[in-house]
Amino acid sequence: MATQVLTGDNFESTVLDNDIVFVDFWASWCGPCRMFAPVYEAASQAHPDIVFGKVDTEAERTLAAAAKISSIPTLMAFKQGNLIFSQPGAMAAPAFDQLVEAVRAFDVEQAARESA
Repeated sequence: MATQVLTGDNFESTVLDNDIVFVDFWASWCGPCRMFAPVYEAASQAHPDIVFGKVDTEAERTLAAAAKISSIPTLMAFKQGNLIFSQPGAMAAPAFDQLVEAVRAFDVEQAARESA
């Protein structure tokens, strides 16, 4: 599945209506963002059961501010509507593949029980 453009109109529903969602906050002028883009796109093709969204921080300033984005690229991962990962900086393909598998394995219910 190709990456999806996320906006203020569809961000929340995308995160809440899908089991796993990765979000790449980026801008066209950002060199590291352009370097990470092919890694992100390849992962979206390799994992068609996961939603890979992209937020253009220039076009979606309100959404970027609401997400407290202070550096780009910033990658977020949501599982069952819960933010479970957020980190600025581009990732190499092997590290991103490891992150995808870690998010798949993450047990949201167990984490909730442990934090209660």
